[in-house]
Amino acid sequence: MEDIQNTVKKFKEARKELSKAIIGQENVVSEVFMALLADGHILLEGVPGLGKTLLVRSLAKVLQLDFHRVQFTPDLMPADIIGMEVLEEDRSTGKRFFQFNKGPVFTNILLADEINRTPPKTQSALLEAMQEREVTYAGKTYKLPEPFFLLATQNPLEQSGTYPLPEAQLDRFLFYTVVQYPAEQEEVDILQLTTGNQKNQLNPTLTAEEILKARSWVRDIHIDKELLVKVSQLVRSTRPQNSDIELVKQYVDWGAGPRAGQSIVLAAKAHAFLDGRLSVIPEDIKAVALAVLRHRVVLNFVAKTEKFTVEQLIPELLKTIK
Repeated sequence: MEDIQNTVKKFKEARKELSKAIIGQENVVSEVFMALLADGHILLEGVPGLGKTLLVRSLAKVLQLDFHRVQFTPDLMPADIIGMEVLEEDRSTGKRFFQFNKGPVFTNILLADEINRTPPKTQSALLEAMQEREVTYAGKTYKLPEPFFLLATQNPLEQSGTYPLPEAQLDRFLFYTVVQYPAEQEEVDILQLTTGNQKNQLNPTLTAEEILKARSWVRDIHIDKELLVKVSQLVRSTRPQNSDIELVKQYVDWGAGPRAGQSIVLAAKAHAFLDGRLSVIPEDIKAVALAVLRHRVVLNFVAKTEKFTVEQLIPELLKTIK
């Protein structure tokens, strides 16, 4: 128990260190840490200049983890992410052989910057890494380092020349997090922090071993069967086929799949852990429901014409699942 309390304290210290570089964005930082603890990945959406890339770089420093960044462009190829085989020569024997050179995906924290700027062929290169934590090339399978954490960014404004992520890949992201504009005072603080010569030094707080141990503890956190039933009801209520909620029947084309329920439970456990609790309460589920379901509920044409959003739908569903 003491080890768990010490680790929770270290995660709070890590958040405090991160606040030296990231002003505000408390909700975004919370969801990043929850995704890390739940062994999930996160898709960050926001306009340029909100500090998405800085957040990921700073996180790697605070957690003492290896970090790679890939700028996704239309001409990016799968081999630019996972690596490729190169013909090598043994100088002692003169024999030639193929050597697999690992790509940037072989890291602890991978930043896929502007992931929707590359075609689906290249986007799909991340599917195996995201789900199985391994990469297969030329019939051989290579394990990724642990922990492996993918953070992808996309710009909601520019749709020309972009390729929306397929539903199968979206479903592999634990959270879809929208990065909002900073509050007025936060923006003043950002201007003060970033326009002078003084740079805040980020101190390493956690290690890979501590993160992996914390992940194990998160999975052991208790959740009542009654709450599991409520999570199942919440996910099933998003499906027009078996939902009695009029808003769902009117505006939803496709509802969330079973992976959404798994994600809500794991994220709720991570939320409880970061709060210093060893049991999930309803507030934990409410705190993570929107970020988990935002990208898993597909609205129909009627919703788009009436400007009805998932952000409006999920709170209504939570009210029906008491």
